[in-house]
Amino acid sequence: MAKAALRCIECNEDANELHRDYSNGILKITICDSCKKPVDKYIEYDPVIVLIDAILCKIQAFRHILFNTEVNIHWKLCVFCLLCEAYLRWSQLQGSEQTSDPADIIRYTREWDFYGMFGLAALELAVFVCGVLACLWLVVGLRGQVLDTHLLVKALLLSSYGKVLLIPAVIWEHDYSPLCFSLIKIFVLTSNTQAVRVLLNCGRCLSLLAVMSGLLLETCVSLTFHRLEWHTQDFLPLQ
Repeated sequence: MAKAALRCIECNEDANELHRDYSNGILKITICDSCKKPVDKYIEYDPVIVLIDAILCKIQAFRHILFNTEVNIHWKLCVFCLLCEAYLRWSQLQGSEQTSDPADIIRYTREWDFYGMFGLAALELAVFVCGVLACLWLVVGLRGQVLDTHLLVKALLLSSYGKVLLIPAVIWEHDYSPLCFSLIKIFVLTSNTQAVRVLLNCGRCLSLLAVMSGLLLETCVSLTFHRLEWHTQDFLPLQ
């Protein structure tokens, strides 16, 4: 498989190299032929600086991560974020079912509820990604372009790193937790939008439309699941 072309983080033009290695360990950053700026200034930056710029949703940082680095932790990051989200839902479920009956304490020790929340979170993420892909396939296909599905899925998973903030939001639980969860959701969707925009080199409207399509499909599946759960509980025999 051929290696993907490098990109200038400023103008998104293809580049053959990020730096040139001279004798005696002297490195010189390559200058872009199009915009006359360094192809990728982040190769000299500390990873913490790159992460901060990515959190600020700077388009240059996203281009550096998606095109000019070999980051292959998207699946591990995806599983970790799903665990964070599943723990949040599981903790809310346990909190809403608290009772003074000591006989119910054993019920809280079961792990099946957590596994169920993990499965639901994974299903919603898969539906969200499929919704984004379907929207982009339709739009990009009408333009006669080719969509790199693998790279797009990788971009969506990497840009969902904001979900790890759910854990400290749960640990430092307070009256404003619902607001924190909503802000985290907005931040993740904003990062997803920026990732799609960088990957396709398109405008904000198309990237926002794709993310909103995925969110709408995810919301429909989530509501359908909860309605089925409520109907199931209605038919359960009374103890």
